[in-house]
Amino acid sequence: MRILLFTGKGGVGKSTVAAGTAALAAADGHRTLVLSTDAAHSLADAYGCEYGAIGSEPTEVAPGLFVVQVDAQLRFEQSWADIQRYLLSVLDVAGVDPVAAEELTVIPGAEEVLALLELRLHALSGEWDVIVVDCAPTAETLRLLALPEALGWYMNRVLPVERRVVKALRPVLSRAAGVPMPGDSVFDAIERLHAELDEVRTLLSGPDSSVRLVLTPENVVLAEARRSYTTLSLFGYRVDGVIANRVFPAEDADDWRAGWVLAQDEVLRRVEQSFAGLPIWRSEYRPREPVGVVPLAGLARDLYADDDPLTSSPGKAPFRIRRSEGGAVVRLSLPLVSRTDVDLARNGDDLVVTVGSYRRLITLPSGLARYRIAGARVEHGELQVRFVDDADAAGVAANAVADAAADEAGR
Repeated sequence: MRILLFTGKGGVGKSTVAAGTAALAAADGHRTLVLSTDAAHSLADAYGCEYGAIGSEPTEVAPGLFVVQVDAQLRFEQSWADIQRYLLSVLDVAGVDPVAAEELTVIPGAEEVLALLELRLHALSGEWDVIVVDCAPTAETLRLLALPEALGWYMNRVLPVERRVVKALRPVLSRAAGVPMPGDSVFDAIERLHAELDEVRTLLSGPDSSVRLVLTPENVVLAEARRSYTTLSLFGYRVDGVIANRVFPAEDADDWRAGWVLAQDEVLRRVEQSFAGLPIWRSEYRPREPVGVVPLAGLARDLYADDDPLTSSPGKAPFRIRRSEGGAVVRLSLPLVSRTDVDLARNGDDLVVTVGSYRRLITLPSGLARYRIAGARVEHGELQVRFVDDADAAGVAANAVADAAADEAGR
């Protein structure tokens, strides 16, 4: 099964490109599902479906092409209800108005998170050859894709201790704090949510999944796409191509359009430099908006030309470990950054990597737990962290001293 995610700055046409790619995949004989993690669903509009025609169950809009609109309320009740009931009980004791309490217990970005859980269900069903995901605008997508790993850190280190403390001291804590303490059902719900999100992360960071960045040839849009490329790589997601959308055709251009062609050409040269090694597909401005399955499939066919739209560009995994005698080198893809852009630290078994406003905690394999960091560098778009075994390092040093002493005695 192939999973393709499309993201980009709001307004660049990512929904159109995602819908077109899905339509082309279905036309080529693949059983295809397309869904959106954006709360402002627009896939039904893109395919020209009547209002209400697309629901929470996959709806076939063309042979082999299915669209689903996530039922956020249903998924919310399945994944968050136990947690919400506990939070409501706490707010009730605090005297918060019930209507306000309902609002306060809905997590920000809940619909996007629930859409990821919907993706998990469809991926596990085995019904699809291709799943195309129309992601929310870039910033929301990056926060969303970072969530499973961030929650995993809390689950592995904080929740077990918290659960034991609350279970042992619940009566005392309830009387002292004056509010109900969470029960096993709350902790179970959190653990279940984490497990499901962790499965999503495994799916989306695997070899059959990749992200495509959609941009328009504008300096501001390119700057955001560059940051997205770096950040997606930081969190271990593979970017396999860039789509330059709404490119002005140069033929028969009047003076006004010729000016735009020149300006876009300059940005497109910078796009090629920024994403060297990745396929860069161009989609020209069309004389009319492509709405409907056939026009969208035509747009995608022109976009990819002779390329297979489902083929992932070959490349190294974003995160790799190469072991050697007495040490190892951890490699993390970080395109478009220099050493000064990266802050590196170690906290116990975690490698803490910060780039700009994004931070990733990478839990090191148990085999590296006793190793220390001997050096780090950023080279060719890759962070390389060298680990050495203190015991081996000490042994090598001792042998060197002994050899030197023996040489001196011989002389």
